[in-house]
Amino acid sequence: MPETQTALTLQTLLALYPNTRALRNGEVQSPLVNFAFADVKTANKAFKALVREEKFDLGELAIVTFLQAKAYGKPYVLMPAVVVARGQHHTIFYNPERGPLNPRDLVGRKVGVRAYTQTTGAWVRGFLEEDYGVDFRRVHWITFEDPHVADFSDPPWVERAPQGGQLFQMLIDGEIDAAIFGSENPEGTPLKPLIPNAAAVAAHWAGEHGGVPINHMMVIKESVTQSRPELVREVYRMLKESAAAGRSESPGVRFGLEAVRDSLEVIIRYSERQGLIPRRFSVNELFNDVTRSLD
Repeated sequence: MPETQTALTLQTLLALYPNTRALRNGEVQSPLVNFAFADVKTANKAFKALVREEKFDLGELAIVTFLQAKAYGKPYVLMPAVVVARGQHHTIFYNPERGPLNPRDLVGRKVGVRAYTQTTGAWVRGFLEEDYGVDFRRVHWITFEDPHVADFSDPPWVERAPQGGQLFQMLIDGEIDAAIFGSENPEGTPLKPLIPNAAAVAAHWAGEHGGVPINHMMVIKESVTQSRPELVREVYRMLKESAAAGRSESPGVRFGLEAVRDSLEVIIRYSERQGLIPRRFSVNELFNDVTRSLD
């Protein structure tokens, strides 16, 4: 009689979303795996612990942070499971009280972003370059935080905000001309989206580029995939089952290599162009034989 594999507990970074709720609250279970969820409200607060300390066996990770982790040899592989996705065109704002501004006006101006490596910022710079003709290297990028991956150094067109500077307040005060906001939401303020009709533009862009831009995907330690491949398949099943339970509330969440291929090709291209990664990866090399076959 074959020996029964014992359940493995995975140290897991996964925030509470509609698509993860059933997994987080125990509605989706398995005899093969248990999850020790990190006590975090916002997953990005623990991204540094994942890529610098290798603290988690399994976790959600911003896609640009994963590309950098891959470039610097961190021991994680991608799973074809999107946790967070959204349109990004609405995330860059300006202050109309200081005069009109459109995307093509940004050359020579100051634009704030939490970190140059922030995934939202990478998407927006890509749109600005490809769709509006903005040379991002001729924009003065003002940042407030270090990259999650410590090995990376910002390129020369990036500078740090003054000590104590705050993204929103600097935009209100005119110290910067535009700002990209991630999880912060400046609606209900005097600020306006820089890209007109951002929702319609985003919907059209998604239709032309393989779906809603990806923010966070699941990653797993390569050692787990090698020692317990059946467990990786089980985790993937559970993620899909949990997402199905919250599907109507989770636009852009998708599974399978082909479902994410086009979006990954775009963000890889943007990241290489922007100096975030040293070379352009193929989509397939972000996965290994175990995670590449998940469907």
